[in-house]
Order: sequence, then C-alpha cells, then structure tokens
Amino acid sequence: MRIRFWPRFTLRRKRAVWGYLFVSPFILGFIAFFLGPIVQSIIFAFNELTIKAAGFELTYVGWENFRYALRVDPDFVRVFTETTIQILVDLPAIILFSFFAANLLNQKFRGRWMARVVFFLPVILTAGIVYRFESGDILTDVLGYVPDETEVFSVSRSMIGLLSVLRMPAWFVQYILTAVERVPDIIKASAIPIVVFLSALQGIPSSLYECAAIEGATGWETFWKITFPLVSPLFLTNIIYIIVDSFTRPGNTLVELINDSAWGRGIYGVSVAMTWMYFGVIAVILVLVFLLLARRVVYMEE
Repeated sequence: MRIRFWPRFTLRRKRAVWGYLFVSPFILGFIAFFLGPIVQSIIFAFNELTIKAAGFELTYVGWENFRYALRVDPDFVRVFTETTIQILVDLPAIILFSFFAANLLNQKFRGRWMARVVFFLPVILTAGIVYRFESGDILTDVLGYVPDETEVFSVSRSMIGLLSVLRMPAWFVQYILTAVERVPDIIKASAIPIVVFLSALQGIPSSLYECAAIEGATGWETFWKITFPLVSPLFLTNIIYIIVDSFTRPGNTLVELINDSAWGRGIYGVSVAMTWMYFGVIAVILVLVFLLLARRVVYMEE
C-alpha cells in the first residue's frame, strides 16, 4: 500500500506549507530572542527607569516620556524631521544609481569580472576614493595641483547650464546638484542593491530577448517591455532594504541622539520612547511604499 505524504493537499496548500517551513526558523528565533526584549522595551517606554546597585527600578509615568521627547527635548523633533527628509530625498538617487550600475555591470565586456569585484567594494573602498577625488586630494597628491573654489563653481555652473538647455525643471536641477554633493554616501548605500539588481538581470531568460530581436524590437523597447517589468519586484525589495538600512545605520544622526539620551544623559525611558516613535514612522513609510508599489510590480509566471 502506497502512503502519500500530501494527503488531500492541493498544490497551493503544498506551497503554503513549504513557505511556513521556510520562515519557521525566523519565527522561532524571533519568539526566543526578540519577543521578550520588545515587550520589555514597551514597558520601559511608559516608565522612568532608575539604575541602582541591585539592578533597576521602574516608576510608571504614562505618556510623560513621549511628551518629554516631543516638547521638552531641544533636538529630537529637529533631528527626527531632518533625518527622515534626508533619507526620503536620497532614496531615488540610490535606487537609480544602483539600477544604472547593475545594468552596466551586466553588459559583456573584457574584464567584466574585475569591474564587478572593484564595484562591489563601495562600503570599504569606493566611497573613500570618491570622497578624496571630490575634495581634490588625488589631484594634489599625484599631480601637485590644487583646484580653487572658482573652478569648483565653474563645474557646478556648467552642470546647471547643461540641465537648463535640456529644459529640466528647477527642482530636478537642484536635486541633481544635491545628489552630486552626496555621491560618497549614495555609493556606500548602493552596495547591496547593486548585487540584488544584478542577480535579477541575470535571471531574465535570454529567450525573451531573442524573441524581441526576431520581432525587430529596439533596445529601448526591449528595456521597457522586458527588462524593467521583470526586474520591478526587486525595485520593491531594494526600496524596503534601503529604507530600513538608512533608518537603522549606526552613523544615523537620530540613532546617535537616541544612544546619547540613554547612555550619555541617563534618560533611559525617554530614549526608548524615542525609539518607538522612530519605529512607528519607519513602519508607516514601509506600509505606504508597499501599498503604492506592490500592485505595480510584474511577477514572471512559471
């Protein structure tokens, strides 16, 4: 008698079971290692925490920690707003740069593997190299040449002139100039998204491009009809990754302010309240991004 492992299971149910099995290590790990600290942090947010020799003492204060962070603390609201706006402004530049770089690295050319190796080290090397070039140190060290402020201004003026000739909107010109000033940060944040985009580009079946070529499609039409739609799910993945990574990066000004509030100023309950407000804003942004983009991505059918 033959025993079936999936009695009365449809294909959809089988896939669902395998999905739960795949994520079960994360769920178990979350319950074992993260659920307790999260509940404890919620308790800390509504209490005043005092460190004593035998441990700590909690005094319930309700919403006072949140009120202190929003109305009393001189820096929290300002840093909170500046950090959120800066991350949202940098997001399009990081996504566009990552996608453009991945497309370049996906082309066939001699020495491609070396270019990929070099380009996949922005966190360690590339950002520093760009910064030194931007500041003129390479020109000074190698050629003994020091660019003055008038030359830097001339380059910016030339860029503005080019974008003006192309009839770009003023806000777009200003955004491009701001992004150029932040090139080291953008390259540093693009390391993982480039890898993700490159893996997606390499996963597109070559037969689709061959069919497009037979039908006489141009490179531009092939990009918008095949490449971009099939890579669109990874746009959503990268956007979510960039948002989470930017908001939680150690060099983040708001993260440093929260750490200083706890370990420098000793207001532990207030720092936890700041953290939960920060987490709430991140969650809202992620939900909005998912709602706006989830229905616009294209998933290739099996």
